[in-house]
Amino acid sequence: MEELKAQLAANIDQAQWEWLIPHVQRDAVVVVDRQLDLLDVGVAISEDHVTDVQRWISEQQIYKPSPQQISDWNGDQTKQFNALIIQPFVLVQEA
Repeated sequence: MEELKAQLAANIDQAQWEWLIPHVQRDAVVVVDRQLDLLDVGVAISEDHVTDVQRWISEQQIYKPSPQQISDWNGDQTKQFNALIIQPFVLVQEA
């Protein structure tokens, strides 16, 4: 698990909204609440920790972006996110 965590940590990067648009269009972006650690969520999804992931979904701590969020982000092309690709998803957290 530590090896996976180190590998995923190295893959966290800054992403501009413009870069994320194609991923939103294919419904692959998952927003991670700032109360959660992006790396921990990535590990949980990678290792299929269903209980944790389902709890975060039910508590709306990880979710697909709403049409309102997408509209807001489209209005701010300089918007920055921390991003982590966990195939087939792109996990994002507002920077």
